[in-house]
Amino acid sequence: MDLGGLPVETDVSLGVWISSARRGADPGTVASLVPGVFEAYARVFHPAVRYAGDDDVDVSWAEVATHCGTVAHALMQWHTVTGSWDPQADESRSGVWDDAPAEGHLPVQVAERVATVLARHTGTPDECLFGRWDGFGYDLPSPDDPPRLLLRGGHDVVLVRGTVADAVRNLAPEPHEQSANLWWPADRAWCVVTDIDLRCTYVGGTADCIDDLLRTPGLEVLPVRPEDSSSLASDTVNPLPHRR
Repeated sequence: MDLGGLPVETDVSLGVWISSARRGADPGTVASLVPGVFEAYARVFHPAVRYAGDDDVDVSWAEVATHCGTVAHALMQWHTVTGSWDPQADESRSGVWDDAPAEGHLPVQVAERVATVLARHTGTPDECLFGRWDGFGYDLPSPDDPPRLLLRGGHDVVLVRGTVADAVRNLAPEPHEQSANLWWPADRAWCVVTDIDLRCTYVGGTADCIDDLLRTPGLEVLPVRPEDSSSLASDTVNPLPHRR
């Protein structure tokens, strides 16, 4: 069996170091997603999208914050930046963005840039494991086949093998589109998590690795700490929008 053309890995014990670390972390923190064993951490923001004819243009959260009169910072949330619980733009803002950042999915162009950086910071770029959340369903024959890496909160994943460059792969059958929700190299030099409920991706790695990500053109990325909140209530700078 394969997902996205990559062979399924049935030895899920290869990921137990991640599941154990996540269980030991405080719920709702960065360390509850990415193991708290790394020197440094970063939050990669999935871009919003503006339609320009037949093209889709990436729009940073910082640009949206400037338009909305809010503050861009490492713990911002889409609803606090836009001032609305509706993830989509209304007519008055469609000139800035039209589609909200992808939720639970790392866009291909962002995945490619992240993977290019991370490939420089592992000794095993050709040996990488990717996990896709089993709750998407799609093409899995049963709840037990193939085996799942069990993760706290019902975020269990099916594992596949590939290279770091395979981070751009669609792990869902067409017409669905789904990136890996978890990936790491065999030498455990770093770990990447795109949580199913979030519009961002967290990366843990060496200080040099994270610094490299922070300096990469085409990425909106800010440093975070393992104890920082990763919840939708993490933004204490911008006001929480009113529910209608």
